[in-house]
Amino acid sequence: MNAEQLLQHFERISEAPDALPRLRRFILDLAVRGKLVEQDPSDEPASELLKRIAAEKARLVKDGRIKKAEAVANLTASFDVFCVPTGWAVSNLQSICQSVTDGDHLPPPKAETGIPFLVIGNVRSQKIEFEGSRFVPNSYYDALDSIRRPRSGDLLYTLVGSYGIPVLVRDDQPFCVQRHIGILRPSALINVGFLARAMESRFAYEQATACATGIAQKTVSLSGLRKLMLPLPPLAEQHRIVVKVDELMSLCDQLEAAKAEREKCRDSLVAASLQGLNQPAEKEAAFREHARFTFNNLPRITTRAVHIKQLRQTILNLAVRGKLVEQAPSDEPASELLKRIGAEKARLVKAGKIKREKPLPPISQSDKAFEVPSGWEWVRLGDLTMLVTSGSRDWAKHYSNNGAIFVRMGNLSKDHYRLRLDHIQRVKAPADGEGTRTRLEPGDILISITGEVGMLGLIPDGFGEAYINQHTAMVRPVAAMKGRYLAELFRSQFAQAQFKEPQRGIKNSFRLTDVTQFVVPLPPLAEQHRIVAKVDELMAICDQLETQITATEQDSRRFLESVLADALAPGIDLRAVAQVA
Repeated sequence: MNAEQLLQHFERISEAPDALPRLRRFILDLAVRGKLVEQDPSDEPASELLKRIAAEKARLVKDGRIKKAEAVANLTASFDVFCVPTGWAVSNLQSICQSVTDGDHLPPPKAETGIPFLVIGNVRSQKIEFEGSRFVPNSYYDALDSIRRPRSGDLLYTLVGSYGIPVLVRDDQPFCVQRHIGILRPSALINVGFLARAMESRFAYEQATACATGIAQKTVSLSGLRKLMLPLPPLAEQHRIVVKVDELMSLCDQLEAAKAEREKCRDSLVAASLQGLNQPAEKEAAFREHARFTFNNLPRITTRAVHIKQLRQTILNLAVRGKLVEQAPSDEPASELLKRIGAEKARLVKAGKIKREKPLPPISQSDKAFEVPSGWEWVRLGDLTMLVTSGSRDWAKHYSNNGAIFVRMGNLSKDHYRLRLDHIQRVKAPADGEGTRTRLEPGDILISITGEVGMLGLIPDGFGEAYINQHTAMVRPVAAMKGRYLAELFRSQFAQAQFKEPQRGIKNSFRLTDVTQFVVPLPPLAEQHRIVAKVDELMAICDQLETQITATEQDSRRFLESVLADALAPGIDLRAVAQVA
């Protein structure tokens, strides 16, 4: 792949996850390998530069302007991964700096005003941010060694926790730093911009990582920092590298801005399309046409996982509003279904199979969040159930390594009703009424009622013996409502808003009375079946789109890996890439 071909694929490369941060690291890798700009045989070799740096340091020591540094052993950093170009040298950090130190180790006094005292949080963004910094008295600052008073041209380097962040000091505003920040004062014969870029490279960071110690919070010692090995180009080439790196980083900024703009446009298109589906339409035909256009163009407008999540909610929103499938005038209206359910519940009460319930509050106009189609009814969930209950607090004493499944909140799902069974607790159920009351049956719907209210589970056929704890409500619909319409309803934003509305206490709670009084838009039974089938069909399309997005991201990532591998191979001249860029 030549330079022009590489740049032609920059947009595709930028679509890979974390592509632009990797491109930035890649540019720095090229810089420290000598593959970013042409080498000039007329440049003074770096070996001569190192001699001049050593002579300069000796003069400064003699003049008493700096202290003589003890010799340090080089880190055993491997340069086998690449060979430095002719004219380059390899040096430890101390050899090319006048001093390598850190902030004062004594706790600094506090002051309302004075000299800013910076901590790692003030430089974590790779910029010096004085806003929010604390202050120390001027007398404290004046008493510091000059090498601990950062000045323009110094390089800060974080040493603890978020270690490995280089920050160039660009002016002479007085400030000082905590002991967790290193202060590098390069030789005047070094291009500090090149040193900053080299310290930002993966090569330098991996060395810092290798010498970092600690478990909870890694720390790079000053002795380790001084031993860091860096490839050193001739001074003239350092200047050329800095110019080219700045140029390519600017290109990355443009790519990043272009990508952000593309995503913003796509997000706006998705939002407008889905909003059009969620808003009431004056003409049904116009709504159907808009819906048809949106669903036909899903692969074009949904390019990120967040779009699919929005799409899923739109599908559920349309479903519970009667906009997902056509209404059929021949369907038995929901009012007749309610009569049959009422008669069935009365029979079960008379037979002693369920208890007589207290009357539920009538549906008020304010309960009707939207207009439902003809043939639908607004009802309370308690009108559609045989039993709404929850477990007790005493199940822990029945825990066992085998036995029945004990469904807990961790087994429920946030955006679905599919049970998560990777971690299952087993119980030996008690023989008393508690075991009978909370034993689950196929078709039961589970809802978390404490903490994160509204997590769901649907008990499938053949699930076997199972029970619930006190944090979970069990909703057992009447036989006519055993389909999945209610489960799909509970996934919708309309339902989730009801779950969150009456939460109480520090840990949040949703009472069983809240469950029975839950407001349900009820379609005719035949339409419920059509809605569930259509939801399944469209959710399957969403699954395919998610798979497609994942595959595209993986393909872009593999392509990026290939491009970067090719770029570092001997057969491509990356200097040409930089020139074209």
